[in-house]
Amino acid sequence: MMLRAALSLALLAPLPALAQAPAKQIPAAQTAEIDALFASYRDQNPSPSMVYMVIKDGKPVMSATVGTQTPGGAPVTLDTRFRIASMSKAFTALAILKLRDDGKLRLDDLAEQHVPEMRGWAYPTSDSPRIRIRDLLAHVSGMVTDDPWGDRQQVLSEADFTKMIAAGVPWSRTGQMSHEYSNFGYALLGRIVTNVSGQPYQDYIRRTIMQPLGMAATTYDIATVPRDKLALGYRWQDDQWVAEPEMRDGAFGAMGGVITTAKDYAKWIGFLLSAWPPRDGAEAGPVKRATVRELAQGLNFVQIGPRRGAPEGDKCVHAVAYGMGMRVTPDCDLGLTLAHGGGFPGYGSFVVLAPERGIAAFAFTNKTYTAPAVPVWQSLWALARAGAAQPRELPLNPLLAQMQDAARAAYAAGELKPLDGKLAMNFLMDRDAAHWRTEFARIKGLVGDCPTAEPLFPTGNLTTAFRWNCAKGKLDGQILLSPTNPPAIQALRFAPRPD
Repeated sequence: MMLRAALSLALLAPLPALAQAPAKQIPAAQTAEIDALFASYRDQNPSPSMVYMVIKDGKPVMSATVGTQTPGGAPVTLDTRFRIASMSKAFTALAILKLRDDGKLRLDDLAEQHVPEMRGWAYPTSDSPRIRIRDLLAHVSGMVTDDPWGDRQQVLSEADFTKMIAAGVPWSRTGQMSHEYSNFGYALLGRIVTNVSGQPYQDYIRRTIMQPLGMAATTYDIATVPRDKLALGYRWQDDQWVAEPEMRDGAFGAMGGVITTAKDYAKWIGFLLSAWPPRDGAEAGPVKRATVRELAQGLNFVQIGPRRGAPEGDKCVHAVAYGMGMRVTPDCDLGLTLAHGGGFPGYGSFVVLAPERGIAAFAFTNKTYTAPAVPVWQSLWALARAGAAQPRELPLNPLLAQMQDAARAAYAAGELKPLDGKLAMNFLMDRDAAHWRTEFARIKGLVGDCPTAEPLFPTGNLTTAFRWNCAKGKLDGQILLSPTNPPAIQALRFAPRPD
């Protein structure tokens, strides 16, 4: 409590009033709730400044800035540069995938194929697999977790990194057995980008991803950032703010070297969200939509835990796998999510994307290892529960509507004749026509005739849930079509809901 009070007092004098952009598409109540969530977090975890933003359908719909770039200095703005630390890894991962798309590498290539200094490495056991590019992307190489050490390698020169690689590494475990987060591994990916593309990874990412997205204020080199546009990094020590070293760009930038603004980062997040849902049409971004969606593919090493910041009694848990530069988990309120934090000497950041709902939120701070994960998650939950982040509707295959019409006719008739020619070969093997007549009669006894139906809720191109409105209740169910051309009904399932 004394530390929190001291921090609050130290921050109180230089802070200007909260600056907030107009919120669109977000109800006023939820705008106020989100502001309160971030204010509460900052009260518990003071930092010289914070910027946060909500993105919906590719555009910022809410943003706020609070605090100053330095204690007592100029107010932070949406154009202020922050380090985003390990949130840089998604750029590196997408660069690797882009090179794969261009035929320059394969994800199952051995890393040593592109980094010759790795060829002499001694592995922990005689049956250890040699490291693939895919293993580095998902942190399953067997190298040890190295967050505090890795952050201080930012300044390492390429020549010294070459010597480090050639010296080999000690092993935490045999590879491909478990997830273990490795900054060294992502630095190796940066070296692969450099060697395969024929240019420094920073230049490759800038040219192929950042520039096409209009991220003109984003860089890896802190020396190029105007001093009046930089949120300097601090830690709280001995009851005062102490500036962290301003580390120059180096070989480990691929794991955590991006310096950006809220405005620029919003362009990146909008681009990632635009990859969902899959659809016809021309590609509009620097990397294919299908390739962006691969960031959500993990290697099945799942970690289970409670949702950070969830209310007491919350029964939803997160089953988290590391995809490619993003942590991936299904969330009870948001569906598929991609998330990542960024911790660095002087900085902390966090981002969550809910691509099936077309929404994301992120926040930056300039205090050592202060990644505001809790209010970022809470903001998106608040929007989902208020109905302001609805799932994107899947397009309805007209064939599913036709199959429902035939199924309703069969139910009304009490027999399968209206479904003639529409049933897959397994259908009558699983339940014959006589037993279907019995089943229809049983269900009618519970809910009666069902003269109307709600709009279909497709869960894929060949499956849909339905609800029929009946005389004595509801009749829920599912139609599942077969993997044949033409598709036919392989399963028709009913769940009567009597009044």
